[in-house]
Amino acid sequence: MAVLAILAKKVWCSRRLLVLLIAPLLLLPVVFALPPKEGRCLFVILLMAVYWCTEALPLSVTALLPIILFPFLGILKSKDVCPQYFVDTNFLFLSGLIMASAIEEWNLHRRIALKILTFVGVRPVWLIFGMMVSTAFLSMWLSNTASTAMMLPIASAILKNLFGEEEENTVAVGTKGMNPVPMEMQFLARREDKDFPEEAEDPPALADSNKKAEEYRKNIWKGLLISIPYAASIGGTATLTGTAPNLILLGGIKSAFPQSDVVNFGSWFIFALPLMVLFLLIAWLWISFLYGGLFTRGWKKDTEVNATGEERARAVIQEEYKSLGHMVFAERAVFVLFCMFAILLFFRDPKFIPGWSNLFKPGFTSDAVTGVSIVTILFFFPSKRPSLKWWCDFKAPNTETKPLLTWKRAEETIPWSIILLLGGGFAMAKACEFLQPQKWREFYALPPGVAMKIKYVNVRKMLTSEPNTE
Repeated sequence: MAVLAILAKKVWCSRRLLVLLIAPLLLLPVVFALPPKEGRCLFVILLMAVYWCTEALPLSVTALLPIILFPFLGILKSKDVCPQYFVDTNFLFLSGLIMASAIEEWNLHRRIALKILTFVGVRPVWLIFGMMVSTAFLSMWLSNTASTAMMLPIASAILKNLFGEEEENTVAVGTKGMNPVPMEMQFLARREDKDFPEEAEDPPALADSNKKAEEYRKNIWKGLLISIPYAASIGGTATLTGTAPNLILLGGIKSAFPQSDVVNFGSWFIFALPLMVLFLLIAWLWISFLYGGLFTRGWKKDTEVNATGEERARAVIQEEYKSLGHMVFAERAVFVLFCMFAILLFFRDPKFIPGWSNLFKPGFTSDAVTGVSIVTILFFFPSKRPSLKWWCDFKAPNTETKPLLTWKRAEETIPWSIILLLGGGFAMAKACEFLQPQKWREFYALPPGVAMKIKYVNVRKMLTSEPNTE
């Protein structure tokens, strides 16, 4: 048994290399089961799926396999594969990531979240609502992971002051209180260790009351913490740049219908925003019903404990918001550019009214042009207010004014691997499209209205034709 255990550990340590070598051999029958090109294409797609699921190679490296395998296997030429990694959809996503970097650089996301929390209050139900609205709004423009990582420290500090001990509050209040993210079970374990000795001396009624109070606190912790990732996932569906799957769908539509511009930032926003609001409301009601005490005030009939905890949590929010100070020039500039980014993307071609893209030649502008145009301003717009006095004062320090965002900072914060992942998906879609019969490629290249008309005529002929009785 000891030998088997050691052998199992060695296999586990070499699992990535084993998957890397064995997976192509297991998938090899696919090549011979289908026509030559189709079989080789499916082989590459399944191999990439296995490598992505098992992470035998890094995700971004697996996304680069079409550049190697498609030309070698005679599926697609290299000059047709490589451009798929930098299509206009990828540049739209890149512009959203750059804008998110500028928002994080000047703490604009923190100010927005804390401002929303000051409006909704600190009652558990409304606190969950405020956290979900803040996270969903940030996730519309930032990645889901970044939005969740930004909001969890804020939620942790508020919860610590809502239910924590007096001596813990001195640590939590202030800007340093939101940096660590204490684990929920560690906090609950500390409280349970303190409460168990007291329960032996308490009367049964008081012990039962303490147990209900502790259960209530656990539910609030669970509800508030799980509401943040749920809200991030829901909020990311509202915009094209909110999450990568939206852009993959857009890339697939443009690959199948090159002449179609039905789906863009504006049309997607009009379609997805009402659904996002509906799902966010349903999620809030359900989480509040399960964990937030939607129909009950709290853990005791008298609200003295509740009021004390809520007052401490309110103080944390106000203290954190005050620590941000007044909005500096750079923060206002980023906010204005962010609004321009959203407005210009929405009104490029919103379909229900003429967009500003009608001022240019049809088909020459896209959402990528709009996004890159706005984020380019971030790299030269000054982060301090320009002053004529500086030009006239020869004794003033001659220091170069930093822009709102430097490229070095953008390189550090942008997840470049996601862009390669998108490119790998578009390369696979291009290969599948190339392997379609010529008549179907010509059919898909037609505008959607013409294609549907051809399909309608063909179906009508088929239904009205005489049945073959031979």
